[in-house]
Amino acid sequence: MNEEWSRLTPAQKLEARFSEWSSAPGVQFATPEAERAYHERTQMFRDATQLKKPVRVPIALNVGIFPYAYAGVTVQDVMYDYEKLGLAFKKFNQDFTTDSLSTCIFGAPGKVFDILDYKLYRWPGHGVSPTSSYQCVEDEYMRADEYDQFIADPSNYFLRVYLPRIFGALQPWSMLPPLTDILELPFVGASLIPVGLPPVQEAFRKYLEAGQAALEWIQAAGAIDGWSTANLGLPPLWAGISKAPFDTLGDTLRGTRAIMLDKFRQPAKLLAALDRILPLAIEMGVRWATNQHGVFAFIPLHKGADGFMSDEDFRTFYWPTLKGLILGLVNEGVVPWLFVEGGYNQRLDVIADRDIPAGTTVWIFDRTDMKEVKKRFTGWACFGGNVPASLLQAGTPEDVRNYVRRLIDDVAGDGGFILANGAVLDHARPENVRAMIDASREYGVYR
Repeated sequence: MNEEWSRLTPAQKLEARFSEWSSAPGVQFATPEAERAYHERTQMFRDATQLKKPVRVPIALNVGIFPYAYAGVTVQDVMYDYEKLGLAFKKFNQDFTTDSLSTCIFGAPGKVFDILDYKLYRWPGHGVSPTSSYQCVEDEYMRADEYDQFIADPSNYFLRVYLPRIFGALQPWSMLPPLTDILELPFVGASLIPVGLPPVQEAFRKYLEAGQAALEWIQAAGAIDGWSTANLGLPPLWAGISKAPFDTLGDTLRGTRAIMLDKFRQPAKLLAALDRILPLAIEMGVRWATNQHGVFAFIPLHKGADGFMSDEDFRTFYWPTLKGLILGLVNEGVVPWLFVEGGYNQRLDVIADRDIPAGTTVWIFDRTDMKEVKKRFTGWACFGGNVPASLLQAGTPEDVRNYVRRLIDDVAGDGGFILANGAVLDHARPENVRAMIDASREYGVYR
C-alpha cells in the first residue's frame, strides 16, 4: 500500500474498495443489461453489508460440487479437464443465476497435486470416488515439540519442515539450510551447496512444473469466471481469503485431536503460536482482496462451533485471535465474510462484539437460531444463511419456499440480511435450488 492509502481511515478504505469493486475493473460486459445487473447486484451487497435495506434481499450460494453432477460430469473430470470445468460452471451460473458469481476457483487443479505428490488430502480419483468431494487426511504434520521452531520463524518452518511432509516431491527441501544463513559474501557459497544436490534440484524442478500447471489452471478458471461476469452480470464476492488462527493451526498442522490436547498440555505455547499466526492471517486476507480488486475476505470457521470446546476455551483460545483478524481486515477496508459452519448458539454473546465497528462484517450462519442472531446483530452486523443442506437435498420445492419465506419474514425486515445456504452446496435437487432462488426474489422485496 502506498503512503496515500495509509493516511485513509478504515471507513475511507472501505469506501474505496467498494467503489473499485462496483466499477468492475477490466470487465468488458457483453450487453448493457449485464453491466446494469452487475451494478445493481454490487449495490445490494453493499447496502446489506452496511445495514441498509437494498431493493431486495440479495442471495449468494456457497457452491461445492453440485454443478458437476448437474452438468453431467464428475468432480475428477473438472480437476483435469478445464473445458468440462467451464461447461459445468457456465451452465450452473446461467441456470441458477443468483446475485453473485459462483466461482469455479474451488474446482482445484488435480495436475498440481499429482506433480507434488500431495499427501494432506485425498481427491476424486486419488483416494475417493470420482464423484466425491475431497477429504483431508488429518495427522500431526506439525509435531507437539515443534512449537518453538514454528513460533520463531513460520516461513522457515513451512519451507523446511511442513511442506516436505505434506508434499512427497518436496521432501528433499528438508535438507535446505535456513535462508537467513545468507548474510555476507563468505556465506553465500556454503549456503547454496544443498541446492546443488540432485534430490533438491529435482524437488525444485517439480515445484516449477507445479507452478506452470497452476498458471494454466488459473488462466482457464479466470476465463470461465470472467465469462459469467461479463455475460450474466454476476459480481465475484470473495476477493480475499483467510482463516481463524486456531483453525490454521488445528486443521492441517496439529490436527483436531492434537490441538485439543495442547489446550491442556501446553496452553502457553498454543497461545503464542496463535498470536504469531495472526499478522500473517491479516496480511493474507488484505493482500488477496487488494490483488483481486474486491471487498470481501472469505473466512470459513471450523473449530469454534458449539461442542468443539467449552465456552471458556472458546473465549481463551479461539475468539481473541479471530477478533484480531476481523479488526485487522476491517482496519484495511476489507469486509470479513465469515462462514459460520455448524451451530454458534452458545457463542452469540461473544461474537456479537461491539468493539468491531458496525456495518463492516458479514456473518453467514449454518445451524444457528436466526431469531437469536437477529436480536444481537440488528444494527451492528450484516448476517445471513441459513437454508439447510438437508432441506435442499431431501425436501420438496414447496418445503424450500416455505422455509425461505419464514426466514425472510422472521429476520430480514430491518435490512442487513443476505439469503444463503447454511452449508456448502454439494448435493441437492435442482428444483429445490431453483425454489430457493425464486422464493428469495418473491418474498425478499423491500417496500
